[in-house]
Parts: sequence; C-alpha cells; structure tokens
Amino acid sequence: MAGIYIHIPFCKNKCSYCDFHFSTSYHSYQEKMVACIIEELITRKETIANQPIETIYFGGGTPSLLTENELKKIIETIYKHYEVTPQPEITLEANPDDISTQSVESWVRQKVNRLSIGLQSFDEKVLDWMNRAHNVQQSLSCIPIAQQAGIQNISIDLIYGLPDLTLEQWEKEIDTALHLGVQHISAYCLTIEEKTALASWIKKKKINPPSNEQQAAQFQLLQQKLKAAGFDHYEISNFALPNFISKHNSNYWRGEKYIGVGPSAHSYDFNYRSWNIANNAKYMQGIEHKSPNFDFELLSPENRFNELLLVGLRTKWGVNLTQLKAILNPSIEFEQILQNYLQKNWLTIQDQNICLTEAGKAWADKIAEDLFVL
Repeated sequence: MAGIYIHIPFCKNKCSYCDFHFSTSYHSYQEKMVACIIEELITRKETIANQPIETIYFGGGTPSLLTENELKKIIETIYKHYEVTPQPEITLEANPDDISTQSVESWVRQKVNRLSIGLQSFDEKVLDWMNRAHNVQQSLSCIPIAQQAGIQNISIDLIYGLPDLTLEQWEKEIDTALHLGVQHISAYCLTIEEKTALASWIKKKKINPPSNEQQAAQFQLLQQKLKAAGFDHYEISNFALPNFISKHNSNYWRGEKYIGVGPSAHSYDFNYRSWNIANNAKYMQGIEHKSPNFDFELLSPENRFNELLLVGLRTKWGVNLTQLKAILNPSIEFEQILQNYLQKNWLTIQDQNICLTEAGKAWADKIAEDLFVL
C-alpha cells in the first residue's frame, strides 16, 4: 500500500514557533497553486503505478483554507489517475477557526473522514504569543461541531515544554483535551527552530527556554494520563484509542512508499528521496514549464539503515533487527552500544524487534543517534 501527501502552503498567520513552508499572502494565486498541484498529481502517477493508495493526507500550511471546489478537484484527480482502496483514510489538517458545520459538511462530501486539528494550547496567553489565529473558545467548540457534522475520527495537536509552563498547567491541558472526546492526540515537545520569532525572543532573552528536566517531567505525565485514559502510545509523539492510529503517518514510520505533491513536499521510494522546492513562485513556474523544481537523493545503505532505525525506534513496533542487517551488517561497536542500552533497560528485543522501554522513550533520539552507522 502507498500514500499521497498534499502540501497546501497557505496560512492566515505566521506562528511564532513554526518553520514549515507556507505563505500568508496567497490569495492572488490560490487557484493557480491548486491547478499546479493537480498537474503534479497527474504527472507523478507513474512513480507509484500498480500500488493501491491507502491514505491521502492534506497537510500544510492550512488545508482547511481550500474551497470545497478546490478540495473536490484534487480528490477527483487522485481517484481518476490512481488506484485507491475502497475505504482510504483521507485526513485534512484544520485550524479551529476554520471549522463550522458548513465547512465540515463540505469536507465530508469530498470523502474526508479524518481531521487533524491544530489546537496547540488551551491557554489564551499562550495562543497569543504563538500568534495563532484561533482562541480557546473556538478550540473547545470545534470538536463537537466536527463530530455532529459527521467526522468520528479526530486528532488534535498539543505542544508541551513551553516557556513557563508548569506541570500543573500541563496536567490541566491534558485533562481538557481528554474531556473533548477525541480519538487521537499528537503531543509535541516545543523545539526552538532557527529563523523563527520564538528563536529571536529567546536569543534576546525576552523568553526563558524550558529546562530538559521540565520537558521530561511533562512527557512522563502525558504518558501516564493518556495510558490511564485508554490511549495507546504507538509513537513517541502520538497516542490513539484502539483502531484509531494514523494510518498515513504510521506508513511513514514503517518505511512504506509515498509521494508528496506541492511546494516543499517530500517523496520516498525505499532507495531514494526527493523533495519539491520550498518556494511557491518557483514551484508553480516549474510545473507550468513542465520542468519541476525538486532535489533528489539516492539513499546509501548507511542512509537507509539509519533512517529505518530512527523512525522505527520511535514506534511501539520498533525496528526489526533482521531487516536492518539485510540492509547493512552493523559493526561490533553497534552491537556493544545495543547491549549497553539493553542492560540499562532503555531497549528491549522481542521477536527480533528492537523496541524502546517506557524509560527509554524519553531518550529516543539519543539512542538512535548512538546506534547510527556513520
């Protein structure tokens, strides 16, 4: 099975912490951008020929800014030019301020069956310094609106490890999220990305970054409370009720093939990775001139080994040791590091699958980096 990712590079506001590719001045060329995305979908169909499409994911940016007709054209193009499974997972990322009965009903009409909603926080002050376009009341009201309009598979995003966020405040955030009755929660630890407003504020000492200890405590609390509420911690940042894991993202983590269309979108085909230019004007120009602007990388055995290790280790399924060794036979040093983490009880091996323990989850990136083949 394969997946399609569509990057919609439009946003109302520039969030203070975000370094994703988007534009806030898109109105004059929105229609043209959609036409180019459709053209790219058509021209890319041979790269994934004979593989059924199981998942379609509209990310961004803010896909909920698409009109119903634009969404319809994109989905119709996929169904016309690709083999789509009978019941694909079709996810649309949406912001609370774009969610109304009318908008959700229009998405349902176009086969969208899963929403990923960027709530981020239930604190008005935090939303303000994040420069989010929505408020807390919209966060609280958008979930029942979406449910009543026909979406029964809803994921929300939360961010922890924020400046000045106490453990008590974070617990309140988690409790509020659970009260909403959603099926999936993605909780991300704040990272300070270069060239963002947040990075500038911290550099100028306007905001104090949280300590590693604070972030670790908040992560542990998140694990405990969501486990008690029946959520499966199936990836470091992702929790789902039974039968509600993100199929699309899980395919990424399992190393399945996918194509990405739209500016900055990535594609992966086991032996190579490609990514479109992160510039809206140059992306559209390339599509119109039949000379798409993208970069391409053939993956070496070392690249494939490290990538499989990095993404697989973050999941509950882990990474298969036999599969790793089929790509590249690791060194004695790899075996020594692996044994060290097994003895520390940060890793475990079950049926040849290397998995993180509960204690090891807080150190996922470090463990993977130490095991990388250089």
